[in-house]
Amino acid sequence: MTLQEWMDALADELDLDVEVDMTAVLDLARDAAKGIHRPAAPLTTYLVGYAAGMRGGSPEVMAECIEVASDLTARSARSADSESSDGSSDS
Repeated sequence: MTLQEWMDALADELDLDVEVDMTAVLDLARDAAKGIHRPAAPLTTYLVGYAAGMRGGSPEVMAECIEVASDLTARSARSADSESSDGSSDS
């Protein structure tokens, strides 16, 4: 089963009529997993999907929510990199 077939089957089972930019969602999951922590990937995509749904769920709203999460992920990853390079990590 391809990812597209999986998404279509799951959307049918959940009774959803939704357009998903699969590449954008997968890129966000990758960035969250690499930039924050691996378990951040499903949590991030869940929250983005939930937020987009609460705002009407249009492709444009989904893109806006992905952008917000991507920006936060990038800022957080840069902050973590900065802390680890100057030795000021809280961990």
